[in-house]
Amino acid sequence: MTRLTRFAVAPLHSMTRRLADVASARVVPDLVISGARVLSTYSERIHPGREVWITGGRIAAVKPAGTAKKVWSDVPLYDAAGGIIAPGLVDPHIHIESSMVTACAYAEAALLNGTTTIFCDSHEIGNVMDVAGVEAMLEDAREAPLSIFLTVPSTVPATSAELETAGGDLTPDKIAGLFDRWPEAVALGEKMDFVPVTMGDERSHAILAAALKRGRPVSGHVYGREFVAAYAASGVTDTHEAIDRDIADDLLDAGVWVFLRGGPPTTPWHSLPQAIRTITELGASHKRTAVCTDDRDADDLLLFGLDWVVREAVKAGMSPEQAWSMGSLHGATRFGMEGDIGGLGGGRRADLVLMDDQLKPQCTWYGGELVVEHGKITPRLDQALSQRYQYPKAAYATVKLPEKMKLTPELPAKACTVNAIKTALPGITLIHEKVAIEPAKDWPSLFARYGLCFVTVVERHGKSAGNVAYGLLKDFGLKRGAVASSVGHDSHNIIVAGTNEADMQVAIAAIREQQGGVCVVADGKVRALVPLPIAGLLSDRRVTEVAEEVKALKKEWAEAGCTIPYMGFNLIPLSVIPEIRITDKGLVLVPQMELAPLFE
Repeated sequence: MTRLTRFAVAPLHSMTRRLADVASARVVPDLVISGARVLSTYSERIHPGREVWITGGRIAAVKPAGTAKKVWSDVPLYDAAGGIIAPGLVDPHIHIESSMVTACAYAEAALLNGTTTIFCDSHEIGNVMDVAGVEAMLEDAREAPLSIFLTVPSTVPATSAELETAGGDLTPDKIAGLFDRWPEAVALGEKMDFVPVTMGDERSHAILAAALKRGRPVSGHVYGREFVAAYAASGVTDTHEAIDRDIADDLLDAGVWVFLRGGPPTTPWHSLPQAIRTITELGASHKRTAVCTDDRDADDLLLFGLDWVVREAVKAGMSPEQAWSMGSLHGATRFGMEGDIGGLGGGRRADLVLMDDQLKPQCTWYGGELVVEHGKITPRLDQALSQRYQYPKAAYATVKLPEKMKLTPELPAKACTVNAIKTALPGITLIHEKVAIEPAKDWPSLFARYGLCFVTVVERHGKSAGNVAYGLLKDFGLKRGAVASSVGHDSHNIIVAGTNEADMQVAIAAIREQQGGVCVVADGKVRALVPLPIAGLLSDRRVTEVAEEVKALKKEWAEAGCTIPYMGFNLIPLSVIPEIRITDKGLVLVPQMELAPLFE
């Protein structure tokens, strides 16, 4: 039996005669999905009484319902029972690593949610394993029952060796090599260092040039209306970071595609309701907007897929036809693939979704193969998911820590000022707060007086003498024990927060033993742990299994008192987002891109 991958469907140029024969009723289709309403993303209408003719994994034609039966008596039929047939969803910006599963495992959740194509930026594994990590992810993607394309990581490391230690360093030459070797590398990934880009930084613009001279589009990541003009002038033509109506409006007028990011309301990523107001309030066209998920853990991936984001767009004022087009055709168009995906025109891949009137997927076809039926994966998909890619041994040995390390600073003996990191919902931006402290007899009494706890970053790539940097979090709410993660964006050093050294050491030991993970510790015991042995980022288990582990983690995380979710916690070392961060080199004042002492 043919492997269920993107390559199971032959390219259009080799199939045109066959498709024309079927569309002209000279040759019987492989499958007819009949009795459907068809959502046209081209005209943004829903047509009643239609059927879809499929051959060789592609659409031959969309005809009036009952046409096939009039021509052939024995054509294979699937009764849509009046449901809505639409093209599979296309997610233009995601990070597979955020789901904590491999590309092959990610496919299960995506297909359950009606998503058949994704464009992923694998800068997480690039930050850990350099080019080898990106290429391992690409090999993984080739074996997945999902169409996966790469936007080549552009900002690895996110800043510089002076400010943090990463495992990878994707230079302009390395990025050019990825473009030249891998046809799946279709664009440059989000250029996160928007300040250096707008200031004309030489390395940043050499990376942009590697994509632009090959005709590849450039994806972006920008905050602040004052940066839009220079950013667009540098060749960036999309972003998913429009956090409000006004910057979204500026971006559209500057020729930049806006990907409206829908994130679960409990996370920092739900910017769609504000950014979409450029359309609903200011009258901008939706023709250069798409919807995306960006980051999802395994649990949220199953609950809040791209279909959920489409429904959020409907809640925000878009029609169902417009919203589904923003979730399918528009993402395909942005990357020049509208001739293959994103619509139900003749010749397109038969990546289809059958859904109810609330736009909830019931069935999914991938390349003409039924992979989800009535909300359950089919045996065909289950078989494909059991044949996952095996990552190289080096990917299972990326957490390299000193045997002994001190994880907490000395208690100040005199009154001083702390450069504290204040956390606040939604958790993306962190506030630099100077806290004047008086001497205390011990850390617990000082923490109780000022609402503080420890936060420490430990270098884990084996590239330093074991850098350990100390900080203090304010208003994080941790009541007991410690929490830790090897997913400390973007260099993915280990971040641990705690109320005491002993529990922080237990958390670090658990991550060392598993070669990566996220955990909660209390009273010397690990209360929840999601093991992530592949690059300290990914599990090698099925998405449903990892989702159960994540649920347990979230429960313990909440009981520990943490005021921001663990995915927000993972952003605390991300040294390109204001105002203050902590890396293995110390506290980083982001606007100035300077290191600051903990105590002054």
